[in-house]
Amino acid sequence: KKNFKKGALKMNDQTSPIKTVPLLINGKLVESKTSTLIPVTNPANQEVIANVPCATEGEVEQAISSAKIAFETWRNTSVGDRARLMLRYQHLLKEHHDELGEIVAQETGKNLEDAKGDVWRGIEVVEHACNIASLIMGETVENVARKIDCYSITQPLGVCVGITPFNFPAMIPLWMFPMAIACGNTFVLKPSEQDPLTPTRLGELFLEAGAPDGLLQIIHGDKGVVNKLLVHKDTPAISFVGSVAAGEHIYRTGTQHLKRVQALAGAKNHMVIMPDAQKKQVINNLLGS
Repeated sequence: KKNFKKGALKMNDQTSPIKTVPLLINGKLVESKTSTLIPVTNPANQEVIANVPCATEGEVEQAISSAKIAFETWRNTSVGDRARLMLRYQHLLKEHHDELGEIVAQETGKNLEDAKGDVWRGIEVVEHACNIASLIMGETVENVARKIDCYSITQPLGVCVGITPFNFPAMIPLWMFPMAIACGNTFVLKPSEQDPLTPTRLGELFLEAGAPDGLLQIIHGDKGVVNKLLVHKDTPAISFVGSVAAGEHIYRTGTQHLKRVQALAGAKNHMVIMPDAQKKQVINNLLGS
């Protein structure tokens, strides 16, 4: 119980009404106009701590349009400026590490130490994005044929989409949008509707780090919202982590619409229990993970 006592967002305060998680569109946290809400529960006690909206078609369109407009400027922003944004962001994430861990614990049911590990693995990716200048270097080859030299350059694609699962609400979004944005793209994130509070807080901190309006959009919802993102003409690249069935659908639908799709699906965490293991310790560790 002590892991949930503080409750970073205080969503479980019985004197407060259940709050609806906002969308992040064009640099602002906005309340969705939808009439469809999904309850977010704390798995430790089954208490409803928030409601997450299924974004309307107009809100999805607005988010993509905002990201497309922002891309026209951001793609020409210097690599140094992009790296400095990531440096500020990773600093803020470290400052708020414990707070983020508490939010993860509250909406996933993880114990606090495991939840903090989720956050830290994501921070390490943002640290990696700070080195973007060397990561996106091209190549040159002289005299590949007589009087012919060859060179390659890397260029951003546009509005990228990320669809993330429930089990790592900090780490997996941070796998996606910092690297995509550091490369010069803009991003629309559709996190799991089971634990939307953590990604929303990540978005707030990204704005606090000085991210220009429109770089990151966060759209909540169910598979209907996902399908809108998959077929939209202005989303050329999609990244997904989750179940096999969802991954197959996303890969098939995205590629049929000529998009670049990466779908990581079906990962499992295994535990091997040896004959001489201490039963109580094994059970505690299994439940805690």
